[in-house]
Amino acid sequence: MCPRNSSQAQPFLLAGLPGMAQFHHWAFLPFGLMYLVAVLGNGTILLVVSVHRQLHQPMYYFLLMLATTDVGLTLSTLPTVLRVFWLGAMEISFPACLIQMFCIHVFSFMESSVLLAMAFDRYVAICCPLRYSSILTGARVAQIGLGIICRCTLSLLPLICLLTWLPFCRSHVLSHPYCLHQDIIRLACTDATLNSLYGLTLVLVAILDFVLIALSYIVIFKTVLGITSKEEQAKALNTCVSHFCAVLIFYIPLAGLSIIH
Repeated sequence: MCPRNSSQAQPFLLAGLPGMAQFHHWAFLPFGLMYLVAVLGNGTILLVVSVHRQLHQPMYYFLLMLATTDVGLTLSTLPTVLRVFWLGAMEISFPACLIQMFCIHVFSFMESSVLLAMAFDRYVAICCPLRYSSILTGARVAQIGLGIICRCTLSLLPLICLLTWLPFCRSHVLSHPYCLHQDIIRLACTDATLNSLYGLTLVLVAILDFVLIALSYIVIFKTVLGITSKEEQAKALNTCVSHFCAVLIFYIPLAGLSIIH
């Protein structure tokens, strides 16, 4: 069990739009729309794939996993953001902040892992089409899903324990309307090098996921270029477009945030 420091009793204060408190109610509208679109859009994917048996295939199972992580990430962040902008409720207790931080980082890590699994799916489908059904069986997809959950959950648990060791005697004002690891450790009044190094390790693991995805696409494109039929080339590439876009949407903002912090 992780120890608890007595300085953690004081709640943290979430940040809205610095110097623009009068616009918080207006900011509620776009974030509220994002929340509805994310929940309804991913909820529709979950419903459609679950109901239609012809979609019970590995590619759609991975899409189901991706939609689930998106819903989890949305529910972990946007309700708190909407509460800050609409109600002006800035305070969050230390345990609640830890839980939110854990969920945000776990679901983000899961999304990276699922995108890697989807890249593997596309690699097998295009580069080893005759072995696709024997490699990606239903049981193996379930094992991959369970492995992703274990990988992400167990990797983030030490981060929580390390944070409970830290005393917080400085300002308790965070720089976002939700809790992030890098925000919390900045408020510690003791050396947080170990926390920073562990967080950096997790970032490097996510980068490794991206490198493996990039390598899989290099092999896929090389295989597609070896297909003589232009129609078959286009058909093969079309199956990768949505995944490739999802990879860019996820990793480009992640790279930007990593540089900023």
